[in-house]
Amino acid sequence: MNDMIATNSMGFPTLSLIMFLPTIGAVALLFFKEHQTEAMKKFALVISVITFIISLRLLINFDSETHLFQFVEKVPWIESYGISYFIGVDGISLLLIILTTLVTAIVILASWTDIKHKVKAYMILFLVLETGVLGVFMALDLFLFYVFWEVMLIPMVFIIGVWGGARRIYASMKFFIFTFLGSVFMLLGILTIYFYHGKVTGNYTFDVTILYNTKIPADFQFWIFLSFLLGLAVKVPMFPLHTWLSDAHTEAPTGGSVILAGLLLKLGPYGFFRFGVPLLPDASISFAPLMIFLSIIAIVYGAWVAIAQKDMKKLIAYSSVSHMGFITLGLFVFNQKGWEGSLLQMVNHGISTSGLFLLIGIIYERTHDRMIGSYTGLFNKMPVYAVFFLIIMLSSMGLPVTNGFIGELYILMGAFESSWVLSLLAVTGILFGAVYLLWLFQRIFLGEFKCKIEGLKDLSVRECAVFVPFLVLIFWIGLYPKPFLKTMNKSLHHFLQKVETKESVAGLSDDLNKVNSVSNKVSALSFEGSEERI
Repeated sequence: MNDMIATNSMGFPTLSLIMFLPTIGAVALLFFKEHQTEAMKKFALVISVITFIISLRLLINFDSETHLFQFVEKVPWIESYGISYFIGVDGISLLLIILTTLVTAIVILASWTDIKHKVKAYMILFLVLETGVLGVFMALDLFLFYVFWEVMLIPMVFIIGVWGGARRIYASMKFFIFTFLGSVFMLLGILTIYFYHGKVTGNYTFDVTILYNTKIPADFQFWIFLSFLLGLAVKVPMFPLHTWLSDAHTEAPTGGSVILAGLLLKLGPYGFFRFGVPLLPDASISFAPLMIFLSIIAIVYGAWVAIAQKDMKKLIAYSSVSHMGFITLGLFVFNQKGWEGSLLQMVNHGISTSGLFLLIGIIYERTHDRMIGSYTGLFNKMPVYAVFFLIIMLSSMGLPVTNGFIGELYILMGAFESSWVLSLLAVTGILFGAVYLLWLFQRIFLGEFKCKIEGLKDLSVRECAVFVPFLVLIFWIGLYPKPFLKTMNKSLHHFLQKVETKESVAGLSDDLNKVNSVSNKVSALSFEGSEERI
């Protein structure tokens, strides 16, 4: 057996069941009548909840003492080209799989009254999208990974384009063009690795556990990594490939914004963790200064532009640019603390930003207005809503005892090990984050009540139930992160060893001096005119 694969199994293709149960549910929804909207919602919710419950079985049976892939399923698919249906889970993907099944169930529950037309199509697309995202996190065959990468793209385009706002067609097409073009470049990189390995060994395969051992020349790695970078950076999205994000978030329905922020933005960093760095370690080191520099720009620039926003959704969208900058920063400093913080922050961002988009969706559903200036004093009319908003906002801000604090702390510690300048610049992003979030809360919730809708109702029992899992995770991770860190520790350490050679570390240290020398350029970025650049 492959030395990257554990022998543990639950005696049943559990991963396949988790992955395809949502699609089976989507097929079953085709047989519902159009007028059976309540039945369709209940059925979709039941399917998503069952999928989440089954995914918890992975967590219960997962062995955190090994870096090996677990619950592996491998079946030849297109044998003549070395393509297999090959899926498995390790400490890097497990938490993201649980996050996917949880967030999907929450989104379907939250969309109960939000979606009023074409409910069947909406639920089908979300369930198919869940299968696509889960496939990306489970795939251990590069070709299979690319198939699922494209599968999850199409449902999101339709979700934005059919149920979005006034500029939904523009936003959906922009999202499609950016992500599809990036995917094409990534496919070129995948094929290059495939043919290179086949030429050198005579074994043409997309099996990533075999390709991990391929010794690709450093100069050749450079071009392959560049192709991966163009595909993955769009999904993060990294500066300056982030311009599609605000349009997609602003025009998407609430559920689409939640899935986009909570899940789809994690695919880019995951691709670096799973494929980019371990397959191309030399190129990863070479690109590290550039990636760190772009991450710092994203942290500061995203926060500054968020301050300038008048639309609540746009503010949270640009805050994601800043938060994702922290994730890529932690990833490319190449040390254990940075990597643990980066992966944990992927989960944290999926929790806090999903919660904020859901909260904005609730107020928009009541008033059809997302402008910050349209509200003051909501605390007087919606105190329960205000408390939920405050807690999730503080989580996004990284307040101690919340999940966001732990993730950002580890990233800052990892950045400090490489350069104190990096930590200093990253901290400015945290400070600006406090500015735009606290200012948002002050304008909307404090003061004398003002809103064009007088009879605003507070959260219903169903709406409160939507946020309970988020609050549990916010304080669980914030107060006791050990189980989450233990789950990922062995896998991250194993892959980190691929880039922790003496030569690589020395080269990175020299290159980080260059990052320090350009820090003044980052600090000189001007807030003036940011609103015009949006």
